[in-house]
Amino acid sequence: GVIALVHDVLFVLGVFSLLGQEVNSNFVAAVLTVIGYSINDTIVIFDRVRENLRARKKGETFDELVNDSVIQTFRRSVNTSVTTILAVMALFLLGGRSLKEFTFAMIIGMVAGSYSTIFIASPLWVVMRNWQEKRAAAKRGAPATR
Repeated sequence: GVIALVHDVLFVLGVFSLLGQEVNSNFVAAVLTVIGYSINDTIVIFDRVRENLRARKKGETFDELVNDSVIQTFRRSVNTSVTTILAVMALFLLGGRSLKEFTFAMIIGMVAGSYSTIFIASPLWVVMRNWQEKRAAAKRGAPATR
């Protein structure tokens, strides 16, 4: 989860740097807001994984369970992001200069946040959990299960 948040911040910072935009208090406020949205999206997916763990089918791997959880929450995550981006885009088009700086960072961050929640945080959790299982199995001297 933290790596996905770092990705979001670095992505917004990178776009601002490439475009020569000023990093000011509006930028910081936008980045903090993006972090909040990313955390919320990640919590929704991880909570669905937790719910699905309770009803886990026999023989279902953790990889499959996380994939099913992402699929189940995908529409909700995209709808939330698109709705927010549309509202922020209206502020970008109709707002003043200081509001444009904030909303531009928000739009870039929301896109990066949606991507990172679905395509970075969840797969990274699978990788880390598989690594932990292999490590624990090696300590016990038993083969790791997938």
